[in-house]
Amino acid sequence: MELLRQVPLFAKLDKKGLQDVAHIADELDLPAGKEMATEGDRGREFFVLLKGEADVTKDGRKISTMREGDFFGEIALVTKMPRTATVTATSDVDVLVITERAFDNLLKTTPEIGRSVAEALAERVAPELPV
Repeated sequence: MELLRQVPLFAKLDKKGLQDVAHIADELDLPAGKEMATEGDRGREFFVLLKGEADVTKDGRKISTMREGDFFGEIALVTKMPRTATVTATSDVDVLVITERAFDNLLKTTPEIGRSVAEALAERVAPELPV
């Protein structure tokens, strides 16, 4: 739950909300070389890296390395936008995964989580919006 609290999208959730999100997450072990997200694809899941490392590439160039506690795909859960980069495991990894379907179901049954997520998303994109 502490890792989820660090995700800006879930930062405003109370303990119960974080527990609800944690309940819909699955833990997966993935091998080195596994592509977890592909640039240009529509994102359908959110990942938190629990163990291992992954490279982030954009237009075929490495732009960063993700490590334990890093996350990606949270905006895709809400906006349905295409992935802006490719993320590939460079070692065996353990990840926490939340699928779009599970997240959408959670929002339908727990509207307060939807409000908190919408508020956090608005704060995240607000600096980019013109006045």
